[in-house]
Amino acid sequence: MKQKYTYSSALTIAGFDGSGGAGIQADIKTFSALGCYATSVLTALPVQNTQGVRSIYPIPYQAVAEQIEAIMDDIPPRAIKIGMVHTAELVHTIVATLQQYPAVPLVFDPVMVATSGHKLIEDATIQAIIEQLFPIASVITPNMDEAAILANMPIKTLDDMYLAGEKIMALGCKSVLLKGGHLDLPVITSLFFDGQGNINPFEFEKFATNNTHGSGCTLSSAIAAYLAQGNGLSEAVKLGQTYVHKAIRHGANVAIGKGNGPLNHFFNPQKLIKNEMV
Repeated sequence: MKQKYTYSSALTIAGFDGSGGAGIQADIKTFSALGCYATSVLTALPVQNTQGVRSIYPIPYQAVAEQIEAIMDDIPPRAIKIGMVHTAELVHTIVATLQQYPAVPLVFDPVMVATSGHKLIEDATIQAIIEQLFPIASVITPNMDEAAILANMPIKTLDDMYLAGEKIMALGCKSVLLKGGHLDLPVITSLFFDGQGNINPFEFEKFATNNTHGSGCTLSSAIAAYLAQGNGLSEAVKLGQTYVHKAIRHGANVAIGKGNGPLNHFFNPQKLIKNEMV
């Protein structure tokens, strides 16, 4: 029987989380919950749980390149999410490998600091990320800790967020979504610098919960999923944030692990979205 349909596919290039709340596991859950076919490339093997990261074991760079090639040659994604890249050579490997293929929308989550506060990235890697990954990413999604590193300034207020966003945009980004969940504000506020001179604020209700492990991974992969389904970037950013806020709310009172628990990625799972083959 002749195949007539395919699924909207999304690729995550990210690190491992055996506790299931962050990293490549959170990305696969998010893609699946939003109706995308999930593919993945492993970049690192952190040993972690909800209480924090214990150690990080590297994946050989050649293995990362071969993983990317295997997926891109067989199941070309409609969007890509990149998460944990902890060395400059890994940045170069990913960028050089992706350059062999037609460009697709790319969401980069500059994972530098875990929810637990554990620093995950080598200092020498930051410049490589700025020079090589920022120019090819459709949007980057730093949280306040990561934005403070990139902007080289403390971020304590909403005014600080605006200034930091402008500084990060000046590093060569196409667009930036600054996530303000870590700030002491009455509502959760984020700012989207769309690259066209516009700064779009988003506000969400704040509520008490420790279950935010993997929220940054989930947001970047949600944006990628919505891009894979054909949404424009601004709409994907809006929809992605709404999904994450609901996933946190639906998992707020669930006890999984002894530390920062995960989101409820499957609070409203969608069927795989079919696309007619040309």
